[in-house]
Amino acid sequence: MAITAFAARSIFNITFGSKLRYFSTANSELSRRRVVITGIGAVSPLANNVSEAWLRLLAGESAISKLNDQYKGLPCQVAAQVARDQLPIEKHFTKSDLKIMSAATQLSIIAAEEALSNAKLQPSELTTEERERFGVCVGMGMFDLTEVYGAWQQLQRGYNRVSPFFVPRLLPNMACGHISMRYGLRGPNHSVSTACATGAHAIGDALRFIRNGDADAMLAGSGESCIDPLSIAGFCRLRALSTIHNDTPLTSSRPFDKQRDGFVMGEGAAVLVLEELEHARKRGAPILAELLGYGLSGDAYHITSPSEDGTGATLAMQRAIADARVLPTDITYVNAHATSTPTGDRIEAHAIERVFGEHASRVRVSSTKGAHGHLLGASGNLEAVFVVQACAENQLPPSINIEHLDENINVSIVQNKSEPWCNDAKAPRIALKNSFGFGGTNASLCIANYCE
Repeated sequence: MAITAFAARSIFNITFGSKLRYFSTANSELSRRRVVITGIGAVSPLANNVSEAWLRLLAGESAISKLNDQYKGLPCQVAAQVARDQLPIEKHFTKSDLKIMSAATQLSIIAAEEALSNAKLQPSELTTEERERFGVCVGMGMFDLTEVYGAWQQLQRGYNRVSPFFVPRLLPNMACGHISMRYGLRGPNHSVSTACATGAHAIGDALRFIRNGDADAMLAGSGESCIDPLSIAGFCRLRALSTIHNDTPLTSSRPFDKQRDGFVMGEGAAVLVLEELEHARKRGAPILAELLGYGLSGDAYHITSPSEDGTGATLAMQRAIADARVLPTDITYVNAHATSTPTGDRIEAHAIERVFGEHASRVRVSSTKGAHGHLLGASGNLEAVFVVQACAENQLPPSINIEHLDENINVSIVQNKSEPWCNDAKAPRIALKNSFGFGGTNASLCIANYCE
């Protein structure tokens, strides 16, 4: 697969009369470090681990439920929440830990623990030099507004009532910091906060750290826990949330469906272990997938709405494909950002058509947000975990709750039921994972099954 893609890329460059560029590409292809995914971990509305979440996702189940009376009077009455009563917090954290860590940080650490276990990698067994080459790139899209409101109320009662840990609990980079400290990892310590593209950007940035030689291994992802009345109210005022399906929460998030009316907020965390290929091979790591490429772009258009022509989404996908050094015709699946908003889903679908042209009919597309809601900054990384699972198991997750496909959606959607990716299980499986955020920030990852 890699040789074919390289050859095709070289022909493309020669066709346009760029021999100098061709030789530059050839040299960099020989020297560029390959990055593989060896571990995945997640805490999500579907389940508090990857394997159970994946099974529920393939079964077409939804984890969205009705909000309690605390949210009474708000237009949106549904959300996708983590089952905290089934999450053994006390096994992971001391009482002192809980004082200094936000909920999003806690979820990120639990996801990181699962990812490391999945990768058969224990930092305590690494040498000092190995831990200096092991980094963390974990972000957060938005802190919990309840924390701010609670601290403000305490301040009204007196300065000394404000917790000394108030600011550290809020900082978006603290999940990254706590993971680094917990495992003694002294490689790049980098946090991303790019709204709903946070998780995808974190994975892409970690890819570049390894390629660039700054690290041999990275923990990458994001955590989010901000389902509270103020956040729900704020997104309602933006008219971003679903409000017409309050009585049927299981079907309230419906990407690509004609009756979609907004996203459903979710929470959780997902973390991936990325390694340089030879580093992973040397320790006999389980290789789940390969991270081939990363593309970024800006809409330069509006604070919340994507540009109508989908230029930003188009550029991100095209750049990810170019960075992966494959052809658009090599891609056969797109895990869409599609959040179940009337405008966003349509524009992304049109951008996919534009990127793939005549090949678009052979590219399967799905959004898993019907099952787990929109985790804001932790959506791209959770969905990347599902793409890794799809690559490893040759199975595509479905877009559920599609009763009547929007007539303006012309891409090939995996509707309501999972399906095999390739008839030939040995065939290359290459996918794009899209994530887009407020402010017009876009990311696209190119992920493939691992081939020697």
